[in-house]
Amino acid sequence: MISKTEEYALRAVVFLAQHAREGPCIAQDIAVSTEIPANYLSKILHQLGRHGIVDSERGRYGGFRLARRPGELSLADVIEPFASSTDRRRCLLGRRECSDETPCGAHERWKEVRAATMAFFAGTTVEDVIGPIPSGDDPPTTTVREVA
Repeated sequence: MISKTEEYALRAVVFLAQHAREGPCIAQDIAVSTEIPANYLSKILHQLGRHGIVDSERGRYGGFRLARRPGELSLADVIEPFASSTDRRRCLLGRRECSDETPCGAHERWKEVRAATMAFFAGTTVEDVIGPIPSGDDPPTTTVREVA
C-alpha cells in the first residue's frame, strides 16, 4: 500500500516524536533503532526538510528536528513528499489503461480501498500513533545530529 521509503519516513518521524523530550537524537541512533540504512535515512530526512516536516541546521550541533508538533502532522503529510500521483493511481492488476471509463475487474473495489486508506493517512496524526503527549509545557522539538 505504501512504498518502503514512505514506511521509513513514517518510522523516522514517529521516532523523533517519541523521543522529543529526551533532547537531540543522533541520526545513527535513529537508523539503528528504526532499522533504516543510515545513508537512506539521511536522504529521507533531507527530503522531509524540503517539505517542512523537519527542520535542519548545519554545524557540529546541527541536524534535524520536527518542524511541527506531532498533533499537527498527519501521516499523509509525512508520506506525501515520497508519493507520486501515478503510484497512487496504478492499476492493482498492472493494466496500462485502467480508469473509471476503462476499468479492470478490480477497479471499483480497489478504488474504495485506496480512498479509505488515503483517508486514514490524512485523518491520522503522528500524535495519534504515539499517544498523547504528557501534560506540562509544550514539548521541545528534537534535534537530530548527523554523524560524520
